[in-house]
Amino acid sequence: MMAYALVLAVGTIAGVVSGIVGTGATIILLPILVIAFGPQSAIPIMAIVALMSNFAKITSWWRDIDWRATAAYALGGIPGAALGARTMLSLPPRLVDIALGSFFLLMIPGRRWLVARRYTIGPWMLVPAGLAIGFLTGIVVSTGPITVPLFSAYGLVKGGFIATEAAASLAVYVSKAFTFRTFGALPTDTILKGLITGSSVMAGTYVAKLLVERLSVTTFQRLLDGVMLISGMALLWAAMR
Repeated sequence: MMAYALVLAVGTIAGVVSGIVGTGATIILLPILVIAFGPQSAIPIMAIVALMSNFAKITSWWRDIDWRATAAYALGGIPGAALGARTMLSLPPRLVDIALGSFFLLMIPGRRWLVARRYTIGPWMLVPAGLAIGFLTGIVVSTGPITVPLFSAYGLVKGGFIATEAAASLAVYVSKAFTFRTFGALPTDTILKGLITGSSVMAGTYVAKLLVERLSVTTFQRLLDGVMLISGMALLWAAMR
């Protein structure tokens, strides 16, 4: 019971953070899931949690979703995630964690460089980006910080960014979860643990909407940088253990 109480408490906090900046729940929650349920169950559980978290963001910001961007990203992301999840079941992800952690840290100055030059991307570029990021999402626990500069370069901020990134990511995580289930890595007890954990993340996400509406764009962008910093350092730390 104590383990579940801890997971629910941390899950609510993770939901608030993720609901504000669009990502970060996995980095906060994953260590607790490893302690409570073991490392082999943590990744499939997080796949369920990610589905619920993204659903909460979508319902919170439904009217702000850019459906063209969502469809373009999902077009590449769905097959990419299925291939990545199948690869993850047979490939140690340590080197990928190192590469992703380094990428996240580099993207802090990189995102600022793109913003300063007002570099933008069109919806057609989201298709190959979705394929590549979807594949990485299938292998590792989360690639949320990669989508931050991607959808920011598309021109989305605050509610529009959170909702569109969540809608696009939902398709990717459905593909990942389905692949896990197909290959026996998502048994019923793991699904139940994911649903319990995800309920707390959803609660935090709904609370976060009230905070996002009061944030300035500058503060929002600074929070994104903070999440990328924490994400990058956490991945590198995990890979070096």
